[in-house]
Amino acid sequence: MSQEDLKTTTLMKVRFHECDPLQIVWHGNYYKYFEEGREDFCRDHGISYLDAKRNGFATPIVKTECEHKLPLKYGDEFDVETTYVNSEAAKIIFEYKIFSSGKLICTGKTIQVFTDKNSELVLNNPPFFLDWKMKMGLIK
Repeated sequence: MSQEDLKTTTLMKVRFHECDPLQIVWHGNYYKYFEEGREDFCRDHGISYLDAKRNGFATPIVKTECEHKLPLKYGDEFDVETTYVNSEAAKIIFEYKIFSSGKLICTGKTIQVFTDKNSELVLNNPPFFLDWKMKMGLIK
């Protein structure tokens, strides 16, 4: 499987409650859109938050980035393109692009780490995650 295959696209529509009084999407909602993209990616590629939890791990976000290019407005339909970025480190990295009507609206990135059941940082990739990476052809 190539890096290009580790991508999903999620179709969404701006809802009224996501907008400010000018009917422009409030900036904090873009992180919610990224979350929807991550959830879809995980469902599509067989690696979910529940898999981590079942194996005794949590995956808290430690870094977020969002660069706005154009605004989304009430009623706009848009795509969240979510791409997994492979890393040897014990991290889960996703990059995002949001498009509407063929225009790039924003880009973003999130980095998650692994913590154990005591909320301690895990410095090595957990076995279940290594198994997933092997299944995806990211390691041999």
